[in-house]
Amino acid sequence: MTNIDRIEKLAAEQNLPDEDLYALLTSLTEKEEELLYARARAVRERHYDKAVYLRGLIEFSNYCRNDCYYCGIRAAASGVSRYRLSADEILACCNQGYALGFRTFVLQSGEDLTYSCTDICHLVSAIKEAHPDCAVTLSIGEKTREEYEAYFDAGADRYLLREETADPVHYVKLHPPALSGENRKRCLYDLKEIGYQVGAGFMVGSPGQTAENIIADLRFLQSLTPHMIGIGPFIHAGGTPFAHEPDGTLTDTLHLLGILRLLFPRCLLPATTALGTIDPRGREKGILAGANVVMPNLSPRGVRDKYLLYDGKICTGDEAAECRNCMEMRIASTGYQVVVSRGDYCQG
Repeated sequence: MTNIDRIEKLAAEQNLPDEDLYALLTSLTEKEEELLYARARAVRERHYDKAVYLRGLIEFSNYCRNDCYYCGIRAAASGVSRYRLSADEILACCNQGYALGFRTFVLQSGEDLTYSCTDICHLVSAIKEAHPDCAVTLSIGEKTREEYEAYFDAGADRYLLREETADPVHYVKLHPPALSGENRKRCLYDLKEIGYQVGAGFMVGSPGQTAENIIADLRFLQSLTPHMIGIGPFIHAGGTPFAHEPDGTLTDTLHLLGILRLLFPRCLLPATTALGTIDPRGREKGILAGANVVMPNLSPRGVRDKYLLYDGKICTGDEAAECRNCMEMRIASTGYQVVVSRGDYCQG
């Protein structure tokens, strides 16, 4: 079977054996790449037309109890200017975002235990009361099932929790012994059972990653069947154990976006900020490879340069309106269009 045959089969059947996935991951020519992206665009347009959905990202705390080896805000990181936003400051970001046309707010932080379960529930309820036509997404790490249930009952609609790698051997290369890949997966299955729209995903080109690791990631995602899949290139962060490791590549990330779109035709697939960090038009290229979500930053300008998971992060000095307007123009240049919508998962 040629790579062209593999692409066509994946587009038609959402299934390939491991050896054929391996070939798509490792041996595409430029012509085959273009076919992959064309098929990915056709699949996403069948379910989402030309729409691209905005998520207003609010990075509300850069404190974290964990020491993941790749992360610029890990607990042991020195030189990080730590901050926390108050509930009023977070609500102000949502209010500004609503006026700018955002209908989903993503509340993201390190695993900061200062915010209790009750605090998060009150915050979610306040946002939903102020903006009942909006979705609230949480991205605040590993919690108990009871905490996830409480957030959901308070009105949270979605939860993002990237597994980062599904391979247990690779997982221990990226994380300290206190963390468990199996617990990460437990959290994702709990979230799915509770009723969230669930987002999972992994880094591309993380230290020690092999094509076999990526195939394991794809198989895990097929088992989980998440509503959202977030991938982005590994980018080194100074002051971490991986500070001198090579970054992931644009080409590998775009390949995987195309493959994910064919494997998961209805998924919500972001073109990430990390993609825009490694290439000035990375997010636009991500849209043209099958992505349909972008996440402009709604965080207050004064804290944006403090939430640095990796070096060189873009848009840290922009105002929220600048980010939103810039993104709309960038998306228009690809032939797609930003829509004012919650942008929920397409059920069929």
